[in-house]
Amino acid sequence: MFVSFDFDNDQQLKHLLIGQTKRQNLPFSVVDGSLKEAAPEPRWKEAALKEIRRCDVVVVLVGRYTYKAPGVLAEIAMARSEGKPVVQLIGSRSLGYTRVKGAGKVLAWTQDNLTKLFGND
Repeated sequence: MFVSFDFDNDQQLKHLLIGQTKRQNLPFSVVDGSLKEAAPEPRWKEAALKEIRRCDVVVVLVGRYTYKAPGVLAEIAMARSEGKPVVQLIGSRSLGYTRVKGAGKVLAWTQDNLTKLFGND
């Protein structure tokens, strides 16, 4: 899975998701290929595209401002051009969120939903 998130506002959500998938006994594995720091545009786009090509699904962590994060929108476009499925996980209902246009269905962030998305059900 490739995790797309608002780099400026939602790094904590990404760390929580990666941590959850490592702690739980889930029937899938997650490789964290996201950049650890902001990078110049050509570099991060090349790195993101490489990781998107390797993944089975792109998960968009939906936070308060994700719907207008340029990096997220670019990663969704890359995923679509590569024919990868894209889904959205609600990162925090308490802060409010707006669905990201073109990023697939919106799901609650639960272990059951993660297992259904990536497991062998």
